[in-house]
Amino acid sequence: MINLQETLLDIAKAIVDSPDEVKVTEVQDDRSITLTLTVAPDDMGMVIGRHGKIAKAIRTVIKAAAANSGKKVIVDIVDVR
Repeated sequence: MINLQETLLDIAKAIVDSPDEVKVTEVQDDRSITLTLTVAPDDMGMVIGRHGKIAKAIRTVIKAAAANSGKKVIVDIVDVR
């Protein structure tokens, strides 16, 4: 199975200016996996993109990677404040 946490971390680090501040936490329950992506406040715009297009693309890739898990995947994006 693909490590969703590492996949999201690699995608986010490739996008932002401060890759050292990128963190991903994972919480699983019976039916879902919640990944929380934490980035520097200055990098929020890069991760979200215009009209949320980058965030939507990230969520689509992660959901496709998790297709075999049979669980719903939720990606939350927050800053470090």
